[in-house]
Amino acid sequence: QRQLVESGGGLVQAGGSLRLSCAASGRTFSMYAMAWFRQAPGKERDIVAAISSSGGGTYYSDSVKGRFTISRDNAKNTVYLQMNSLKPEDTAVYICAARNGGPTISEYMYNYWGQGTQVTVSS
Repeated sequence: QRQLVESGGGLVQAGGSLRLSCAASGRTFSMYAMAWFRQAPGKERDIVAAISSSGGGTYYSDSVKGRFTISRDNAKNTVYLQMNSLKPEDTAVYICAARNGGPTISEYMYNYWGQGTQVTVSS
């Protein structure tokens, strides 16, 4: 059973930065595409960013493009989300996901999910 554990969330002022981490168990991490989703209270879960198994391909939602950066370190079985220029509308639970295949924006294609980490951006 693959486990994903997020960390790095917290409270930050608008304009600030946070770096989220997602540590994965298992020896085949490098075969999995990874993604970050987020879900705000009363809203649907939306994709934020995705990265291919090698790290060579990335995707960003329009709302975070130019502010967030997804990366991975396969030697450490970890994927990161660097979040800069944070806005109050970025407030949400950020959730890491993995799938054995190429990256996709559809949440239904991801097989493994973390518990999430809360990010709160104050104005």
